[in-house]
Amino acid sequence: MLPWSAELAGRIDEQVVTSDLLRDNHLGDPFERPLHVYLPPGYDDQPDRRYPAVYVIQGYTGHLGMWYNRTPFRQPFPETADALFAAGTPPVIVVLVDAWTSYGGSQFVDSPGTGRYHSYLCDEVVPFVDARYRTLADRDHRAISGKSSGGFGAMITPMLRPDLFGALATHAGDALYEYCYIAEFPQVVRALRPWDGDVAAWWDDFRGRPALTRPGDDTVLSALGVAACFSADPDGTPRLPFDTRTGELFPELWQRWLALDPVRMVPEHAAAVSSLRAVWIDAGTRDEYYLDIGAEAFHRAVLAAGLPEESIHFELFEAGHGGIDYRYPLALDWLARRIQP
Repeated sequence: MLPWSAELAGRIDEQVVTSDLLRDNHLGDPFERPLHVYLPPGYDDQPDRRYPAVYVIQGYTGHLGMWYNRTPFRQPFPETADALFAAGTPPVIVVLVDAWTSYGGSQFVDSPGTGRYHSYLCDEVVPFVDARYRTLADRDHRAISGKSSGGFGAMITPMLRPDLFGALATHAGDALYEYCYIAEFPQVVRALRPWDGDVAAWWDDFRGRPALTRPGDDTVLSALGVAACFSADPDGTPRLPFDTRTGELFPELWQRWLALDPVRMVPEHAAAVSSLRAVWIDAGTRDEYYLDIGAEAFHRAVLAAGLPEESIHFELFEAGHGGIDYRYPLALDWLARRIQP
């Protein structure tokens, strides 16, 4: 656990994807996006070999550069992933995807409030990788993994695009929204009182000062950003699903959020779920957003959809929401062994 970078046994290519789907998005965010592709040891020495691929997506406010953050006594994910393959984990290509927006994230869905990030991932990033690297370009050999909002993206993407993804790993993924989201809505009401409940006025103020310097900034940002993804008007205006002065829910808008709850989505997509080769689900038992309960509910829903228990790894462990990055290589090793040809 050296406090400086180590030489990798594999290598990382830094690419840029020029996205037609993200061009002219409502926020004016860049349509040229970085994409980092990890190639395992031996990739360059075996030109006829093809590899499975695992796409890794980030939680809310995560961006590509953060994969390389170094914290005390922890190595960054690219290094822990590389160590797996150097030690004998069956090799896969690991694709690190950028889906940052001005609000801090995209939830990996298509929305007029942020952009077409689900389509970007599925219809631009996957073909980009398959065209440039020796992948096994088939859903049975392609997985997606993420934590928190990234875990949410990992849960819903194989349901919506079972033609592309045949396996997933979700670490404390957003699920069971009556617990993970709704508890923060009254906090947003309190935080918006200096702006008389006007979230647009808060947003203007937030952009004009150092970020996250007032109490409640992080909670308001999360609610606003998710609203931009889940309940934006056709013109891109985000609409919170509750009254910002009283906290009362707006049923129509709240239903739009619930329609994207992975637990509620599973029955509608039962055929896709039951076809998956492998599903990893985990969360900390002290998760501040109660995503351990969401994980339990998602696990039960996946079983009810017909996926056999032997295709699932379900685990709750002692932890909160943060500091669980050590789980990522555990799931990567598990997935890599199950999506091999």
